[in-house]
Amino acid sequence: MTGGGALRSASLLEWLASSYAVDVVSFAPLEVGFARRVVALALPPNARHAPARAWRNVSRQIRGVPSLVDRFAGFESAIRDSLRGERYELGVIEHFWCAPYADVLREFCDRVVLDLHNVESELHATGAGASRWPMSAMLGRFANLYRELERKWLPGFDHVLVTSEEDADRARSLGAARVVVYPNALPMADRPVMAEQERIVFSGNLEYHPNQSAVRWFHDAIWPKLRAAHPGLEWWLVGKNPLGVARLVDGDSRIRLTGPVENAVALLAESKVCVVPIVEGSGTRFKILEGWAAGRAVVSTTLGAEGLGARDGVELLIADSAQAMTAAVSALLLDGVRRKALGDAGRALFEERFTWPVAWKALEGL
Repeated sequence: MTGGGALRSASLLEWLASSYAVDVVSFAPLEVGFARRVVALALPPNARHAPARAWRNVSRQIRGVPSLVDRFAGFESAIRDSLRGERYELGVIEHFWCAPYADVLREFCDRVVLDLHNVESELHATGAGASRWPMSAMLGRFANLYRELERKWLPGFDHVLVTSEEDADRARSLGAARVVVYPNALPMADRPVMAEQERIVFSGNLEYHPNQSAVRWFHDAIWPKLRAAHPGLEWWLVGKNPLGVARLVDGDSRIRLTGPVENAVALLAESKVCVVPIVEGSGTRFKILEGWAAGRAVVSTTLGAEGLGARDGVELLIADSAQAMTAAVSALLLDGVRRKALGDAGRALFEERFTWPVAWKALEGL
């Protein structure tokens, strides 16, 4: 359960196991102890160096196929073979890029549900707006392609799960008829008791484009002023695929890349402030939920906090400009009472709305 996508899928699997016998078909090896059986499909290898990635994306632009739809295509026969002879009450597809497999699942399932971790057209459109050319042009093109496919595929599902009311409105506008807001959430755990270090923290999959954009903006526009104003301050970047941002932060001894960690919430609890400088994306941010679970103050952009129902100045601070975010983080670093008040309020909201047992209530009757 490393990363937001894995946490959401794990939560849904845990709930399904409480009501159904579960079979899992995955594009990666998984250990799911409660599953009746697990079938792993092998994705073909992809070269990860920059020229190969650039060529793949140019090819997809020419063919008019979004990246991940292309990456996960072509497994109809393998999925059909893995399900042959079975009959299921419910089939669940994780992520929009696997939506084309609904037709295969219909052959074996009474109902088919799609779990949207993001609305991909919105994710790519905001990415285009936050990027420079030629990346902006590429993301804009993919946004339009995703929007066409969303209008084509979403109406065909019995239910579409989304993370927030904002994404629910987007899904309905694209033709989804039965939309359920199933919020992102974390397993319930005790609040960590950790001493604060002179540290701010950003967490997430550092290969994910919205996280890379966030790190770039914070590093270029905000970190230099915080670094100068607070001589002992360190900025920790916590999460898998640290090489995704290594070149952006290279050479600064006060920035630390941890790589993946076993307990992100405990590590966040050692920091004074969790920063969420998100400038593109859809869905809701696990990094804020983890900050709240840790009982730590959070400073986020409006987009970063979208869909969580948090109140500016109560459960977190909202700062959309570099100047505002610099000022908000700096003020919190100097004010332990204010940090604690925000951390306490965020922890209370986490316990009220964003634990697995609370989120599962949205799935009753599915």
